[in-house]
Amino acid sequence: QVQLVESGGGLVQAGDSLRLSCTASGRTFGNNAMAWFRQAPAKDREMVAAISGNGVIIRYADSVKGRFTISRVNTKNTVYLQMNSLKPEDTAVYYCAARLPAYIDYSPTSYAYWGQGTQVTVSS
Repeated sequence: QVQLVESGGGLVQAGDSLRLSCTASGRTFGNNAMAWFRQAPAKDREMVAAISGNGVIIRYADSVKGRFTISRVNTKNTVYLQMNSLKPEDTAVYYCAARLPAYIDYSPTSYAYWGQGTQVTVSS
């Protein structure tokens, strides 16, 4: 059974940093694209950052460019999201996702595997 387990969320103040982790079990994702999505109340799920299977191709949402960094350690089957200079508008449930192809896709419907989500709340 494939599982993605996120950790690292919490309540922080504006300007603070958090690092989210997502570890996969049940299969390896070393050749597969992975991404972080987020969903705020009453909003659609949006891609925050994505990384290709080999880690060479990385994409970010415009709203987080320069503040967030996605990375992966394939030997640990883990992907990270370093979030700096957090803003109240970053408040959301953050989800880790993986897809079978190695290349990135922006649509959540193209990702077959999902974590349970971790809450990030940024107070002003």
